[in-house]
Amino acid sequence: MNYRLISKYLGFFTGAIGLLMLPSMLWAMYYSEWSAFQGFLLSVIVTALIAGLLIKLGATASTKMFQREALFMVTSSWFVAAIIGAIPFVFTGSLGPIDAFFESMSGFTTTGSTVIIDIESQAKSLLFWRSFTQWIGGVGIVVLAVAVLPYLGAGGKQLYKTESTGTDPRGITPRIKDTASMLYKTYLALTLLMTILLIMAGMSFYDAICHTLSTLSSGGFTTKQLSIGAYDSVAIEWIVIFFMMVAGTSLSLIFMMFVKDWKAPFKDAEWRTYMGIMIGACILISLNLIFGTHFENGVAVKDGYGIGEAFRKTMFQVVSIITGTGFGTDDYEQWPHFSRMLLFVGMFLGGCAGSTAGGIKMVRIHILSKMAFWRIENTFTPKTVRAVRINDHVIDDDTRKSVNTFFVLYIGCFAFGAIFMSMLGLPFESAMGSVAATLNNIGPGFDMVGPSQDFSQVPVLGKLFLSLCMAMGRLELFCICVMFVPDFWRHR
Repeated sequence: MNYRLISKYLGFFTGAIGLLMLPSMLWAMYYSEWSAFQGFLLSVIVTALIAGLLIKLGATASTKMFQREALFMVTSSWFVAAIIGAIPFVFTGSLGPIDAFFESMSGFTTTGSTVIIDIESQAKSLLFWRSFTQWIGGVGIVVLAVAVLPYLGAGGKQLYKTESTGTDPRGITPRIKDTASMLYKTYLALTLLMTILLIMAGMSFYDAICHTLSTLSSGGFTTKQLSIGAYDSVAIEWIVIFFMMVAGTSLSLIFMMFVKDWKAPFKDAEWRTYMGIMIGACILISLNLIFGTHFENGVAVKDGYGIGEAFRKTMFQVVSIITGTGFGTDDYEQWPHFSRMLLFVGMFLGGCAGSTAGGIKMVRIHILSKMAFWRIENTFTPKTVRAVRINDHVIDDDTRKSVNTFFVLYIGCFAFGAIFMSMLGLPFESAMGSVAATLNNIGPGFDMVGPSQDFSQVPVLGKLFLSLCMAMGRLELFCICVMFVPDFWRHR
């Protein structure tokens, strides 16, 4: 393992995170939050010292990077980002070290789970930093560095392959640096467009930029205690719904739509699956809210949602959950059991591969469904040979094995996580909900960690474990799971 190269890379990476704190300092100056300004200034100084030390340690590093170094760099970079990103929370006096690490990890992994009890009592500059960490993590803080790494002598392609999420066969440009540039141009254009639309819908510039940063990253951090529901605006809700759906779509597909073929999403099997599942869930939950009942003291009571209200609230919550954004306009904990169960299942699905959304990803759902159908059909037609295809691309054996392995690991990690959290004393629904929310990078869960609650009640050990779940979900398990394989650390 080339530890000096890793130290050098992490040094430049740490320095970049420190520089990204500067916009928050400007907000602190604008709102005259001098205590927060001092906290951010001290954070930048400490971060610069850490970066300088790491770079010095790696000054004589060899420039060769292999797969093991790439895996370790990607994994360690998210934890380093979370640690550095936590410093402003501590130095501004907002949170203790463990809570600050949890909040920072939730930001960079675009999870959106929070331990802050009263959001609106926090400094506006600090709330901006929360949203900004999500935007940075949106398409991958490692991909952000890909354009710089070649000049440092490190292998950008290895890192890009390691950090890229899902099984996305769409290649846009042959050079990784060009691909990263294309992704961020698309990301920046969407950021500008959504900010303008939110301002036109009645938000202040500050609220508009914060919610844009959180929406396009599928993050969900907000400046309001009641999330998007605080605005009670149909226009704002539909703008957010649209861009949440965009955030759950592959950025490369969006690029193709605007540059090459505007029909590109409609031709894509994964995107059609993504939209079909969301529309189906919206219809079922809307009907359940309109006609559903729940029992109180053994008596059936009608839930009483009107048609318009049911559709509006359902559409927002379904899109928010499936894309992993985690915004809210209603407390779905009060919904009928059927609706809540559908939302729980939706937490695991996620958006498209190559998007900022978490979860299993629709392409894997699509592949698994086709493989399951083929196996069932094969029981009575054993001589039939079928190829699993997506968009006329044949899915090779390696990809199918990877999808199967991912699914097994995913179920195993979720089951272990739920058991571990229940061991710490969380009720059944809270244990399941907390792991589902963090492993899938959703944000809110159920019961103790539901949409009207937060994660402040979770024990310290539970917060650290859920932080690990966030990183595992963002890196899609393999990068972190490989760290537990003894052979990975053996010198060769």
